[in-house]
Amino acid sequence: MGYSKAQLKTYRSLQQKKFRDQLGLFLAEGPKCVDELRSAFRLEALITEEEVGRTAIEQLSSLRTPQGVIGVFHKPSYSPEDGLTASAVLQQHGLTGEAGLILALDGIQDPGNLGTIIRTCDWFGVRDIFCSPDTADCYSPKVVQATMGALARVRIHYVDLPQWLQSRIENRESKIEIFGTLLEGHNMYDELSTFDFRLSTNSIIVMGNEGNGISPAVRRLIAHPLLIPSYPPGEPTSESLNVAIATAIILAEFRRPR
Repeated sequence: MGYSKAQLKTYRSLQQKKFRDQLGLFLAEGPKCVDELRSAFRLEALITEEEVGRTAIEQLSSLRTPQGVIGVFHKPSYSPEDGLTASAVLQQHGLTGEAGLILALDGIQDPGNLGTIIRTCDWFGVRDIFCSPDTADCYSPKVVQATMGALARVRIHYVDLPQWLQSRIENRESKIEIFGTLLEGHNMYDELSTFDFRLSTNSIIVMGNEGNGISPAVRRLIAHPLLIPSYPPGEPTSESLNVAIATAIILAEFRRPR
């Protein structure tokens, strides 16, 4: 089908979060990414260069070299902003009691980092990520592009993170352990060696802001502060790891058979 100038203008506006929120839509680009997302999200429009021309595609694209295919998708109904609370999401997906491994993100700002983290969670079978409101928007074009279609299998929830973590602590049925990466934490390998197989099924891992780390309100709720040790110990090295890289290392250790 063809698209009017008004429709294309509306779709271009989805580059901005306020219009994504108002319209409940987001953009995905490239044949592979669009095909992956079609399995999980309702498609509003499929726009190709053959239909609308190169100029229109370039205006819709966030890439330097547009791939010629852009999908417009409806945002999912499990998002808290659409009326489903984080607690209801957990119950809906059987995550009370013996919960699945969950990632919590506290103020992750860089879209590339967030997209890579979502893609990493997909690889390690983490199906739910709970984010503080100041975390980057997972439906921004840059994040969607970086996930390479992983959004089809990883659910993202924006919540009051301290409040949500506190509710997990107070829920005696959940039996969830809360971990977090901190520069003053305990050696990850030593700390995690004391846990049994439940480490992979009933844990929440908190990752913090690229510059400031985990916020004080969230930090006080972390029962197990973890440090990824540098090698060799005591040698001069970088101040810290990139948060997406650190997430991959942590998840690999949590998924390691014990």
